[in-house]
Amino acid sequence: MKDLTNKYESAKNNSIEFMKNGQISAYFNALLEMNKYKRLMVAVVAN
Repeated sequence: MKDLTNKYESAKNNSIEFMKNGQISAYFNALLEMNKYKRLMVAVVAN
């Protein structure tokens, strides 16, 4: 769970940096990665 949280936070920080730099496609990819880790964390908590 801690590993998923760290990966989520890393993706979140990347998305913020991408948005600041105007890299829209990289920003959306980082958002998708955040969504993936968020769903995995919810699945781990549910089980």
